[in-house]
Amino acid sequence: MSVKKHIPNVITLLNLTSGLIALVYAFNTNLQMAFFWVCMGIFFDFWDGFFARIFKVQSKLGLQLDSLADMVTSGVVPGVTMYQLLANIADLRDDANLSADNAYLGILPFVGFIITIASCYRLAKFNIDERQTDSFIGLPTPANALFIMSLPVILDKTGGVGLVFEWLSNPFILAGISALSAYLLNAEIPLFSLKVKYFNWERNKIQFVFLIASILLLFFFQYFAIPLIILFYVILSVINNMSAKKVHESPSAKE
Repeated sequence: MSVKKHIPNVITLLNLTSGLIALVYAFNTNLQMAFFWVCMGIFFDFWDGFFARIFKVQSKLGLQLDSLADMVTSGVVPGVTMYQLLANIADLRDDANLSADNAYLGILPFVGFIITIASCYRLAKFNIDERQTDSFIGLPTPANALFIMSLPVILDKTGGVGLVFEWLSNPFILAGISALSAYLLNAEIPLFSLKVKYFNWERNKIQFVFLIASILLLFFFQYFAIPLIILFYVILSVINNMSAKKVHESPSAKE
């Protein structure tokens, strides 16, 4: 029996293990460590597919394992994290009025789980969607997980002051972010693949532009750059789609 065919699945299970560890930290409101372990899971998620392609051992089992692992790491953990942010919003803001208003604070945290529900639907749809072999339709769950998991880290880095803190500690803005996340996961928006198959500027122009912009954003803004990078990815994809559509519909393209 070839050992090579099991390597991608072992890496996928390391993704799942990372997600489970992140889940424990999220339940215990240590959201910074949860962020770290989600990043580890996404790291393993990249390499399982890489080795499957290199060793030419792609399988239906691997596909299902990958989605199930992603469901935990990039689906359940972000949902629990948003739940914790919303559940602890009064303590976070040290706001007596919010503490007294238990009517909506008791229900609102559960809004965070729409991220998990939308992630589940997106992963199931991805497995049967033949259009998503070389690109994506809707935001991939790992990218969405990074977006959500970066929020508590950014809150921690603000030191409890400033406009960013006020925004990200507002329960209605967090609920709106949850709804936006659920929409982007399943929106019919084609997003370019981040894989660089040829080291050629013309063939990979958009990937190189995105990579350079991401590095610059990380250099200048550090953790604050993560949600900006994810949003930039979506916006750049929309611009790219509009440009491609104009080229396709131009008279010269039809000749």
